[in-house]
Amino acid sequence: MSGVAPARSARWAEWLLPFARMSTPELPLGRILRLSLFQVSVGMALVLVIGTLNRVMIVELGVPAWLVATMIALPLVMAPLRAVIGHRSDEHRSLLGWRRLPFLWMGTLLQFGGFAIMPFALIVLCGDAPRAPHFVGPAASGLAFLLVGVGLHTVQTTGMALATDLAPPYARTKVVTLLCVMLLLGMLGSAVLFGRLLSPFSEIRLIQVIQGAAVLTLALNFVAVWKQEVRDPSRTAGSAPRQRFTDALRALSDGDRPIRRLVSVALGTIAFSMQDVLLEPYGGQVLHLPVAMTTALTALLAVGGLLGFTMSAGWLSRGADRYRLAAVGVLNGLLAFILLIFAAPASSGVLFAAGTLLIGFGSACFEVGTLSAAMEQARSGRGGLALGTWGGVQAFSTGLAILVGGITHDLVGALGRSGRLGATLAVPSVGYGAVYAAEIFLLFATLVAIGPLAAGPRFQLPVFPAASRPLGGSAT
Repeated sequence: MSGVAPARSARWAEWLLPFARMSTPELPLGRILRLSLFQVSVGMALVLVIGTLNRVMIVELGVPAWLVATMIALPLVMAPLRAVIGHRSDEHRSLLGWRRLPFLWMGTLLQFGGFAIMPFALIVLCGDAPRAPHFVGPAASGLAFLLVGVGLHTVQTTGMALATDLAPPYARTKVVTLLCVMLLLGMLGSAVLFGRLLSPFSEIRLIQVIQGAAVLTLALNFVAVWKQEVRDPSRTAGSAPRQRFTDALRALSDGDRPIRRLVSVALGTIAFSMQDVLLEPYGGQVLHLPVAMTTALTALLAVGGLLGFTMSAGWLSRGADRYRLAAVGVLNGLLAFILLIFAAPASSGVLFAAGTLLIGFGSACFEVGTLSAAMEQARSGRGGLALGTWGGVQAFSTGLAILVGGITHDLVGALGRSGRLGATLAVPSVGYGAVYAAEIFLLFATLVAIGPLAAGPRFQLPVFPAASRPLGGSAT
């Protein structure tokens, strides 16, 4: 009986602290937390680009939503390159013996460069430089967003691949999930910080915030990668055999229903992402919330995601099926978008906040489920390709969703204002409602695609070795 209470306490501790068993002799907790700082910089960039800047450009600066959506979607539509980036980092040959580090630095410099030119590009875009040709503003802004986006893809793909290289196989799911949690924490902290710095709004403050983000990105990523990858010249020697990208991709696709897996990821990601560029403008134009309040909604989205990631890690550690976990996220998304639709006629900020929270929670569960399934396809030393393929499909779908969402909002909104949809729908919320309704339809399609995968045999996580079970009892 004396061992019952400690065992029960250990189970409660694992439920409340799902990452407590993540620390291993090969990868101490302090080291993985330092490495995860690159996700903080990625989260900061995502909040600035997708959240704060899209609201400021659409509402305060008067830039058309379709142009904003196009600039944000431009780097994301190039996301299929993530698979190539991951494969190149798997096969990279360096005299110094590094595979991931050169790509991490390349991505960091691209992010820094994009943020460095972005504020001045936005000044030209808004017409504050009357002598500049009309095409300069959109071209310079598009280049800035493209540099930031490509840098994000490179840093995130190779950073997560490096984490899987460092972690033993039995701890990889929790390590990558912790990286996702750090991404959400970066988004949460950045959203709160940007909201405070931009209240009240001014163009000078916007320039200072963007330039500060550039410097902070460089500093965070430098600390994150310092002495993380061990030099191994033999592993990256020029004489070592190389595998072609097509052969590596074919080997990665071996398994059950590879097309259905990718279709499920694409449909679910599109369904959760069409509102990304419209969530804050919806709060500003329809519910008349100030800039600081709508930016705080991005923080609320991150809180929902943080809850989803944390609870998903606990469920997976107890052997939950990955695709059933993703289906749980889809069901939460259905409820979320219904709440967003009813928030407009009810003029309820509470419904809007609840829907935003559920979007974060549902998308996190869906992401963890599909990401964990993708990690199981990784072969030895092929973490970059596996995570790059999953990330490429997800990011491409995100970019397509943002673009389609912006166009749908503008088109349906114009039809509503012209009276062609009837007097009842001649309201500012009609364009947003059309996007949310489309997302509900896509979530149902995701359930149809993911159903056969979730109905298969349940996958059981590998058991942690006794030496790495700090919460449990004795090995006997």
